[in-house]
Amino acid sequence: MNSAETILIIDDEVQIRRLLEITLSANGYKISEASTGKDGLIHAATTHPVLIILDLGLPDADGLEILKKLREWYLKPIIILSVRNSEEDIIKALDHGANDYLTKPFRTGELLARIRVAIRQSTDASSPTLTFGTLVIDLPSHLVRKNNEIIKLTSTEFSLLALLAKNEGRVLTHQFILKEIWGMGYMEQTQYLRVFMAQLRKKIEDNPTKPKLLNTESGIGYRFGE
Repeated sequence: MNSAETILIIDDEVQIRRLLEITLSANGYKISEASTGKDGLIHAATTHPVLIILDLGLPDADGLEILKKLREWYLKPIIILSVRNSEEDIIKALDHGANDYLTKPFRTGELLARIRVAIRQSTDASSPTLTFGTLVIDLPSHLVRKNNEIIKLTSTEFSLLALLAKNEGRVLTHQFILKEIWGMGYMEQTQYLRVFMAQLRKKIEDNPTKPKLLNTESGIGYRFGE
């Protein structure tokens, strides 16, 4: 662990900040804290965090507005940690650029795992080859290999797999995927996407009925990775 990796916590609950400070410090991270949206924006600009944990219920601003302002310039991972647990709130946050979304109360082990995935994905994002166990995705060549054998994918299937894999660990909403792969006119065609995902699972997964890489986030979208 690089001791220079700072995580910024933007949350107005003192108890949550203390819990996160203890947990993250024990795992080698430096901590920067802010209790308001305004202070959070200042800390993000001055401490250059490797990741931001953002609460949506802030005293001076809605967390979604802070998320939008951060995404105007901050390119590293942002994980939402909130008591809001409706599909609508989760989808809004993900569509506005959050990498992940955990609801309170949360398990610290799960949060740490999500942080590791987000940081690794952010670091590896520029790599031309993505490797997940026996699955290798060669982005420039548009080739996919599993157990050293080439998997035949259509151009759309490859684009879909590449989009998910490049966002490993991040929940992508149905609307985001449809817009990115097929365009604005397809944003409501979730059944269309479901058919493509089923085809992709048959080609990629060891057991398509129990996927390990192409995971469904019920009512929201899909997430790549175990």
